[in-house]
Amino acid sequence: MNHIFPLSIIVFSMLAAFLIAISFSPLYLKFLHQHKLGKNLRTHDTTGALATIFRSLHAKKEGTPTMGGILIWLTVLVVVLGSRLLSFWGFIPKSLLDRGEVYLPLFTLITMGILGAIDDYLNIIQSKHKGLAVKPKFFFIFLFAAIGACWFYFKLGYASIYLPYLGDIHLGLWYIPLFIFIILASANAVNITDGLDGLAGGLLVPAFGALAILAYVSGLFTLSTFCAVIIGATLAFLWHNVPPAKFYMGDTGALALGATLGVISMMTNFAFILPIIGSVFVIETLSVIIQVSSKKLRHGKKVFKIAPLHHHFEAIGWTESQVVMRAWIFGGFFTCAGIVLGLLAIN
Repeated sequence: MNHIFPLSIIVFSMLAAFLIAISFSPLYLKFLHQHKLGKNLRTHDTTGALATIFRSLHAKKEGTPTMGGILIWLTVLVVVLGSRLLSFWGFIPKSLLDRGEVYLPLFTLITMGILGAIDDYLNIIQSKHKGLAVKPKFFFIFLFAAIGACWFYFKLGYASIYLPYLGDIHLGLWYIPLFIFIILASANAVNITDGLDGLAGGLLVPAFGALAILAYVSGLFTLSTFCAVIIGATLAFLWHNVPPAKFYMGDTGALALGATLGVISMMTNFAFILPIIGSVFVIETLSVIIQVSSKKLRHGKKVFKIAPLHHHFEAIGWTESQVVMRAWIFGGFFTCAGIVLGLLAIN
């Protein structure tokens, strides 16, 4: 019975987040349209060449509202703070605003969400760099990850990582660069993948679902509930983001959710399954690295017609829906594999 009650709270919290976000999404969409907060398509690729293929595939999407990620992380903030009031008034037994389990991922979600919102807004007003320049944005994410790494290591005492069949591997100070790498990688990987209607959102839901399950069986009920709240809010966003999208997640959603995914994986000591449940994110990122490296080392020769990989599939004739649905299938399969591996590790 002790496990049934927390489970009911988790389901209720996820439903509450979904209903709040879905109820306010029409107003938010209206706000985005009224203030002309529409996406500007990039004119150049990562190497500086003209993005002719990309623009031919997505020209019709220019001007579609962006910054939809604000709806997600703002809903999560409302639910978490609302739970504090409900617990104070005695309607629920415990607030989600838990120092040990929720402070850090919530702070990550909001901080990275604000950074992403700044980047999105600069893109909308057509700044010189179409958003924050790469180096300043990377620096801010790196700085945030470094502060988080030091907090985990020096303040909370994290210094090891679990690996299947090997157990806890003590890293000492090496834990800090590993933490930084995971946060940088997860934030940027989700951001790279957020390029088609419904793609990133539909992959984030099962990824957070996997961490919610593993947090739950590890006894971290409040953290599991927090993951469920993110799922509920993301599903409401996805309702309007599936093809044809009414609005896009933007960096304010992709950076925030990606970094939070990384932080939660480190908190639960399940970082080893992150590349599995985020397999599509990993593949998408590798496709960009391979493409850029090939063009630099092979005198402009490309491996893919266009990178990231989802655009390559579009360029060879797959419809946008086919790319998205097949990525969901692939991601769902490996998410299930990651959950199984995580459960085996617990046992």
